[in-house]
Amino acid sequence: MSKNEFSEINFLADKVHIHHWPLDTQKWPDVINSQVDKNINKNNLKKQLVIREKTIRIDKYEFKKIKKIGVTIPLFKKQCTLVFEGYFKDVYGHIHITTKEDNYLEIFNKIISWRDKYFHDSIESQINQIK
Repeated sequence: MSKNEFSEINFLADKVHIHHWPLDTQKWPDVINSQVDKNINKNNLKKQLVIREKTIRIDKYEFKKIKKIGVTIPLFKKQCTLVFEGYFKDVYGHIHITTKEDNYLEIFNKIISWRDKYFHDSIESQINQIK
């Protein structure tokens, strides 16, 4: 996929965990905590992920205002992990996603291309904060 091409990225996540973050943002109401735990964090079913331009949908949860996107392939594992911060249901969260799909390398490469196209300053801004 060239830098100018982008098509929607779809895959199944084996594990998703969402929690309140950053700490200086509005605390989650109990109802959101309960919904996220029931639907995502404590639900062991695979979750459908759809990445489009500047949004990520996990089942019925849509995340906007995405930043601090990290993508890795852990050593000695056949899986891809995506981590990011995003805004949903009027609150902010930190999201961890793991897929063990057979095409995890292809998913990794597509996510990197997507991040480069829509969030090209994501890496550079993180590197500059370290310096």
